[in-house]
Amino acid sequence: MELLANAKINLTLDILRKREDGYHDLQMVMQAVTLADALTVTPAQGAEGQASSDLHFLPTGGKNLAQMAATAFRQATGLGGEVDVSIQKRVPVCAGLAGGSADAAAVLRAMNELTGAGLSPNQLAKIGERVGSDVPFCVLGGTALAEGRGELLTPLSPLPPCHIVICKPPFSISTPQLFSRVNVRKIVRRPDTAGVMAALDAGDLAGVARRMYNVFEDVLERRRFDQIAAIKAALIDCGALGASMSGSGPSVFGLFDDLDSAQAACERLRESYRDVFLCGPAGAQ
Repeated sequence: MELLANAKINLTLDILRKREDGYHDLQMVMQAVTLADALTVTPAQGAEGQASSDLHFLPTGGKNLAQMAATAFRQATGLGGEVDVSIQKRVPVCAGLAGGSADAAAVLRAMNELTGAGLSPNQLAKIGERVGSDVPFCVLGGTALAEGRGELLTPLSPLPPCHIVICKPPFSISTPQLFSRVNVRKIVRRPDTAGVMAALDAGDLAGVARRMYNVFEDVLERRRFDQIAAIKAALIDCGALGASMSGSGPSVFGLFDDLDSAQAACERLRESYRDVFLCGPAGAQ
């Protein structure tokens, strides 16, 4: 079975509190995008399923999120055998775009269809919680408010049609390290999450764009912050209605209502960065 695994961006990311279990309660407006990996899921050729990709450094066995998803599906349903997963990576890894979680979600959808289990998207998302916090959203797709660790999802009005430019600078950021730098009581600037949801309801793209923010940007190391800020500035200079970092970074995206401006932004950013993508919003699965 062949299918796509759509990446996501965070239109907003807010950290509300640190929980007793050590995790943080988050509040995020998440959006699926058409930037996607391509997966092929087939019955395993060996005793255990393997994951393969065009990136040699990704794990191939049980530590790969795609294989973890297949295992979680079998454990939850008692259905299906071992599968091999071939992944053509287009979504950058360690980029704040949920590429691995998207692959896992795609495997859950594939297993559901291949086995005839007939699980609903919400039931698949519940299985996805066992694999990772972003997997439930990646199962459902579209536009959603994500709360808790990201697994509590409320569908929202879709992001209006637009062009999205994504740029990943050539470094990664440690998510645990970022969380360790967060002092919730000292967060000064927060996204206007309620305003973003109201703008979505109104179909107001500019209203969404000007209210976007990611609180992780304020705890970045100075040299990383400067690079993120430079990409945001370039996107705005080229006509983006708004720009923000996605997830724990380092990818930065801008929302455009004009294709020519979005293409010009891609051309400008590609003078300095390899991973630059032009895509659009993706709907619910």
